[in-house]
Amino acid sequence: MRILSGIQPSGTIHIGNYFGMIKKMIESQDKGELFAFIASYHALTSVKDKEFLQNNIFEAAVNFLSLGMDPEKSTFWVQSDVPEVLELYWILSNHTPMGLLERAHSYKDKTARGQATNHGLFSYPVLMAADILLFDSNIVPVGKDQIQHVEMTRDIANTFNNTYGDILTMPEALVDTNVATVPGTDGAKMSKSYGNTIDMFGSKKITKKQVMKIVTDSTELDQPKEWENCNVYKLCELFMCEDELLELQQRYATPGEGYGHFKLSLLDKINEHFEPYVQKREYYIKHPDEVKDILKFGASKAKKIAQTKIEIIRDVVGLCK
Repeated sequence: MRILSGIQPSGTIHIGNYFGMIKKMIESQDKGELFAFIASYHALTSVKDKEFLQNNIFEAAVNFLSLGMDPEKSTFWVQSDVPEVLELYWILSNHTPMGLLERAHSYKDKTARGQATNHGLFSYPVLMAADILLFDSNIVPVGKDQIQHVEMTRDIANTFNNTYGDILTMPEALVDTNVATVPGTDGAKMSKSYGNTIDMFGSKKITKKQVMKIVTDSTELDQPKEWENCNVYKLCELFMCEDELLELQQRYATPGEGYGHFKLSLLDKINEHFEPYVQKREYYIKHPDEVKDILKFGASKAKKIAQTKIEIIRDVVGLCK
């Protein structure tokens, strides 16, 4: 079973990213053949600064390697190091109805939020389809907001196969319905666009500042507090075992401690959980050539598969001599 995931080079990552996607991606290395790429071409739809993009690509590589991406178990590369995906993107564009792209929720949402429209943003689903189909991906783990893109990939693949035969593998979207929304410091979904994140690899001073910003009610110190709807408690659930949570519930019920005390307990658990990853990250930051070699190795593995597949596709569409 081949699993494919794309990673946006979006800079700083937060604990919502980790529990929402990254942790399960890393775990999937033991469940199948993981193909994971840093989506450098996709990033061009919104990033127009060379150094910013290069730094974000490096940061993304370092972050995922630090969190357990294993280049021996998985194939991990930068999308633009395997340009065969662009050739397939163009071929698939000729099998993609305009109406299909015009119905894309992501395009509508981004333009509604004020992002400048361009062809790259409009045809984004075709490039995503090329990413998936070039590697005969069986499973594509996605959030609910990305299900439509996998469905569009299947539509495009079906149109192509109806024309040329059974060439492209039909992928399946995998949505983990058990993933709870990670609350941000204001109680809404944790998101950089909301400014409510707790960063994974920020300084301890910044992390503490973010944790202490978590919104709580105004219950006095000498009164018992409710844990059921408390943002601090919801975040503690990500890091504490059952016994620790029962103890924390008792602390909530016992007057004498305020939310500041519970926030400090959460902060300790966050620092404890991510400390091993922080150390690995510091190593990779200091050894950029090693990171580049890992990505080069992954690209060489991905390119072999991509070249084989694109030759088959070239042949059936009439581009081979």
